[in-house]
Amino acid sequence: MSDSRRTILVTSALPYANGPIHIGHLVEYIQTDIWVRFQRLRGHQCYYVCADDAHGTPVMLRAEQEGITPEVLVARMREEHYADFRDFSISFDNYHTTHSEENRVLSEYIYERLRADGHIAVRTIRQAFDPVKNLFLPDRFIRGECPRCGARDQYGDSCEACGATYGPTDLKNPLSVLSGEAPVARESEHYFMKLHDFTDPLRQWLRWGEFKEPTPASSDSLPLLPMHPPVQPEIAHKLDEWFGTGLQDWDISRDAPYFGFQIPGAPGKYFYVWLDAPIGYMASFRNLCSRRSDLNFDAFWGRQSEAELYHFIGKDIAYFHTLFWPALLYASGFRAPTAVFCHGFLTVNGEKMSKSRGTFIKARTYLEHLEPEYLRYYFAAKLGAGIEDIDLKLDDFVARVNADLVGKVVNIASRCAGFISRNFDGHLAVQLPQPALFDEFVGVGEKIAECYERREFAKAAREIMALADRANQYIDHAKPWVRIKEPDRAAEVHGVCTQGLNLFRILILYLKPVVPLLARKVEAFLRVPPLSWDDLKGPLLSQRINPFEPLARRVEPSRVRALLASAASPADQPNSGFGTAPAKIQEAAVAEPLLPSITYEDFAKVDLRVARITAAEYVEGADKLLRLVLDVGGESRTVVAGIRSAYDPDALIGRLTVMVANLLPRKMRFGISEGMVLAAGPGGRDLWLLSTDEGAQPGMRVK
Repeated sequence: MSDSRRTILVTSALPYANGPIHIGHLVEYIQTDIWVRFQRLRGHQCYYVCADDAHGTPVMLRAEQEGITPEVLVARMREEHYADFRDFSISFDNYHTTHSEENRVLSEYIYERLRADGHIAVRTIRQAFDPVKNLFLPDRFIRGECPRCGARDQYGDSCEACGATYGPTDLKNPLSVLSGEAPVARESEHYFMKLHDFTDPLRQWLRWGEFKEPTPASSDSLPLLPMHPPVQPEIAHKLDEWFGTGLQDWDISRDAPYFGFQIPGAPGKYFYVWLDAPIGYMASFRNLCSRRSDLNFDAFWGRQSEAELYHFIGKDIAYFHTLFWPALLYASGFRAPTAVFCHGFLTVNGEKMSKSRGTFIKARTYLEHLEPEYLRYYFAAKLGAGIEDIDLKLDDFVARVNADLVGKVVNIASRCAGFISRNFDGHLAVQLPQPALFDEFVGVGEKIAECYERREFAKAAREIMALADRANQYIDHAKPWVRIKEPDRAAEVHGVCTQGLNLFRILILYLKPVVPLLARKVEAFLRVPPLSWDDLKGPLLSQRINPFEPLARRVEPSRVRALLASAASPADQPNSGFGTAPAKIQEAAVAEPLLPSITYEDFAKVDLRVARITAAEYVEGADKLLRLVLDVGGESRTVVAGIRSAYDPDALIGRLTVMVANLLPRKMRFGISEGMVLAAGPGGRDLWLLSTDEGAQPGMRVK
């Protein structure tokens, strides 16, 4: 890795101003912050900016629900978000909002460049319109019956039962989740960016990391590959698929009423939130430049910029950041991102975060029970450079924090510092007894630095903990608690403990991007300025240190249980999802509509039977379905059930459940289904088959 001074600008995806930050979102901001802090630790000039994503229909409706203006809502949410980030030590240089004058000016400038160069098309489209709320409905605000399989209560863009994709006008018996009324089709003019116009420059960027023609001469004249490829291999593969099918025009307009920026020269039309949201990166940096005379906007965003520009995002928004966003930049004369880094999602105890299980944990709720450094370390110990999901296993969280941070790293200082304070007036020795061991720890630094640079944080953590084990072994072997009892060996104890604290200092330096608050405590304990990578050049000797005080405490399982209890409390549940519709909309979107009442006689016709699952398999071509073979008292039935998201087929075999046995067979695209198994839950992984006592026998009637 080069030691030359680098100039870097880093962003994270903008959190949506419609709900609280939760621990799933923190994966991204912690990942980004660790990388930024590492760059600064190495002496590079690294700036980190972000902003609240403030526009769109959900924000408008949330404000209406609360009886306030959208402006008041987004200002409040920005303050709440920033407070959560601050308390997790996220080190933004600027945290702005997309509802800003800088963002409006830049959005209009980029749009005008697109229009002037012929990259905007205007077409009339038909959309679903809510006649009660008097607005056009986004796809996710419409529910109805799947046009392919007939499943009820499906979203306007895809079916969770059979996996079909379609347009909202294809739904049968559609209803608006805002008013409960049937939407009507209404025509409207929309503005489209001709994304296919930018196919060639996008391909060039994905190959070279810049908007330029590849050098066609010999391989010797090809440009050097950048330190980081523009996208990860998994994303590059997906982009090849999108290029293969042809890039589609992108609808960049929405109709009033809408909270956002009006499109110049188009009354009643607004920029779609996904146009001005990424421009918010530029706007936040421009806002920072307006307050700092040493920063120049064009030096970072101009086409000839030599600065590095990195975006950290979730894998679900790769399409926007690797196609639309670089196309917007190219069209308006700005530079391309150096690279876009995608990450996976967070599960808790192997499952999607769940309110009912208490694992949908808000950032603020976590902070009320546990130290932020512990979550930062745990995420770092799980994160790699790919887009795989990571799992927060709470038992493992407790064990790893206690074993690594407390039991290995901080334990080194606690084992050595007391001897220095009590026996040597708080002063370190003038030399190390084993300088080669110190050099060994320093020598691993470049390997750890490479791990940080490549975002292989889990590998860095393993290297650091291996060194911590080595330091503890050194102290175990030297046994200062034994030597100190022999008066003529005091000098040996002085040297051993000075050596131990110097090894500890190196470990804290390596961990500083991950646990900055712990590093600050250690700097105060050792009475040294803020640690930097240059501190590896030599040991700390003849230095007075402060008396040792506990630097980290163990995580008690009772505190984790209290956290889960708080997260499960109705009072702690967020009013709205992050980047989703308000709570009222969410409830309408997941609740089954009430059907007409039936009599007891009608209900008595339903024949519920105990069934044993004798075989289970995935249904090829279906994302949601499993094919089950059921033993119903000597009779075998095949049932297709929409429970794939919650169950592994092998885990179901032999299990007793309850089925509706007297349903007429139903012909489906995937075969005949001869009944229905009963399950409950909101969907996804939160779905549970009804079970019976093991004493029940297949074929028994359930009453």
